[in-house]
Amino acid sequence: MTTPFWTPDPESVERSRIADFARRHGLDADDYAALQRWSVTDLEGFWSAIWEYFDIEASSPYESVLAEERMPGARWFPGSTLNYTHHALRNLADQETAVVALDETGAAHEMTGGRLRAQVASVAATLRDLGVGAGDRVVGYLPNTPHAIVAFLAAASLGAVWSVCGQDYAPQAAADRFGQLEPIVLVAADGYLFNGTTHDRRDAVLELARALPTLKATVLVDHVGLPGLSENHPSLVLPWEDAATRTEELACVPVPFDHPLWVVFSSGTTGLPKGIVHGHGGVLLEHLKTLGLHSDLGPGDRLLWYTTTHWMMWNLVVSTLLTGATTCTYDGSPALLTEPDILWRLAARHRVTLFGTSPQYLLGMAKFGIDPSAHDLSAIRAVGCTGSTLPASAHPWVRDHVGGEVLLASVSGGTDVVSGFAGSAPNTPVWAGELSAPCLGVALAAYDTEGRPAVDEVGELVVTRPMPSMPLYFWNDPDGSLYHDAYFSVYPGVWRHGDWITLTSHGSVVVHGRSDSTLNRNGVRLGSADIHDVVERLPEITEALVIGAEEPDGGYWMPLFVVPAAGVELDDALRDRIRDAIRTGASPRHVPDEILRVPAVPHTRTGKKLEVPVKRLLQGAPAEQVVNPATVDAPELIEYYARLGEERRNGRAGA
Repeated sequence: MTTPFWTPDPESVERSRIADFARRHGLDADDYAALQRWSVTDLEGFWSAIWEYFDIEASSPYESVLAEERMPGARWFPGSTLNYTHHALRNLADQETAVVALDETGAAHEMTGGRLRAQVASVAATLRDLGVGAGDRVVGYLPNTPHAIVAFLAAASLGAVWSVCGQDYAPQAAADRFGQLEPIVLVAADGYLFNGTTHDRRDAVLELARALPTLKATVLVDHVGLPGLSENHPSLVLPWEDAATRTEELACVPVPFDHPLWVVFSSGTTGLPKGIVHGHGGVLLEHLKTLGLHSDLGPGDRLLWYTTTHWMMWNLVVSTLLTGATTCTYDGSPALLTEPDILWRLAARHRVTLFGTSPQYLLGMAKFGIDPSAHDLSAIRAVGCTGSTLPASAHPWVRDHVGGEVLLASVSGGTDVVSGFAGSAPNTPVWAGELSAPCLGVALAAYDTEGRPAVDEVGELVVTRPMPSMPLYFWNDPDGSLYHDAYFSVYPGVWRHGDWITLTSHGSVVVHGRSDSTLNRNGVRLGSADIHDVVERLPEITEALVIGAEEPDGGYWMPLFVVPAAGVELDDALRDRIRDAIRTGASPRHVPDEILRVPAVPHTRTGKKLEVPVKRLLQGAPAEQVVNPATVDAPELIEYYARLGEERRNGRAGA
């Protein structure tokens, strides 16, 4: 398809920040392709221009932009010292709204820039009194509320390292992540809201704290109004109100450009989740580029993006503050049973300018006949969409039910770089079912089977030159071998991400899905190992295999295959027990669509489950292209799973 579905309004392009940025460097405002070429052919010129355009304030200047251009190991802006929190708070007016806390009851609580700054200063002083300093770890077990933003900014102001996950994670799953970090302080809430239910997480907080022996204190947030924790808590417990209401002056500690800011975790597909470490400076520049140029956010704008705290979109949502715009948090279900269009109502009421969601959400709205235009959405300029592939059918629905002038910006990126590889901008056209272009500063390519760049062919998503927000390293990976193997073992010196993409001859990007086995439902990623561990603890189940398969119509099928123990029948009662175990022991967001009995789970000869090959078989890939039978412990199972996939596709076609 060479004709764009949507083209930007020329007057809107002229007013955009990306147009202003382009003009300052002698480029036409509407020539995104030229700007993108410059951004990847002159890395030093482009990133120093980002530094200057967004007026980065460094306590000590940089000696060079890119001291070493190699992957892994690129060294950006050596010599400079700065602090992320300083930049997040510097553009917020004391009396203007910085954060709007929303929940599924429709309630809204606005926090001004002055109040946010005061709370960050208070919590930072509390953390400092607890012994937290540069390099120490502070972790959050929190829903998506302003408390998480304040705690993160407070930790970062001290140079401490932050990590967070949502409370729908089981305590053991959270401990698998946080335990690696040996944190000093845990910030946790008493519970969270979801679909009309208050979830009491006090016992979960207690269990998590007991699994973190390095804790000196737990700061307890009274979010849903439950009584405090029991006296059996293993560390000092401080109420959030005491931590956040002190009168203190905020003093941000200058840290080197590549000082650790936070740790985000991989999904843990093949074992414990891997801790991915990003730096203050790299995140600062990447998020200013993404939010300030690609999303055109600035003072007066408002962003509402549905996310959980353990999805990388939470990190990006916090960074809205860097631009001086207002960020909206939301605690609850994105589609209440009693009010499925709750997010659209809130977006209208609070004059949101950028609304962010997942493809599954938009497809669900269309499927169930929800009409967002029943609300006044005139403030929305763009709808951002990420988490999985956005099908072409979503574009006319957004045009007809949100607005014809609205940019539907499909974005593909990853936790690995806490940003996007490809997406849209105010000056890019949109082709339905495609991403407009590679992002600025991303040297994106699709490698064919011979490792050569290809156009109009499916290939591996690779990045051939470094980005400032690439990981500094993996946690507990002293020799860098885990980091190297994750991205650089296939193409030395080139980042391989694990997605199948096509770079089209008209400049767009088509994403075909993951080439690994990560479960990615509605943008919330989880490792299959988390599901397997829970299900295989049940005495009735011998082995389990969960698959997340992207489908041609934009859907996502997540079946769970189980091998029952001898003499056990897979009846509805057992299926219910399995679902309950996953819901409580792993994640309620990843309860499988179907639970199917199978004779066995295929493995490699060394005992590793064949997750990716089974996924590809279910998606219709020919068996001979998926796996060599000689490497499988039970080769006959390859045909079995291929037949399952064919039967499902035939059933769908006939439905």
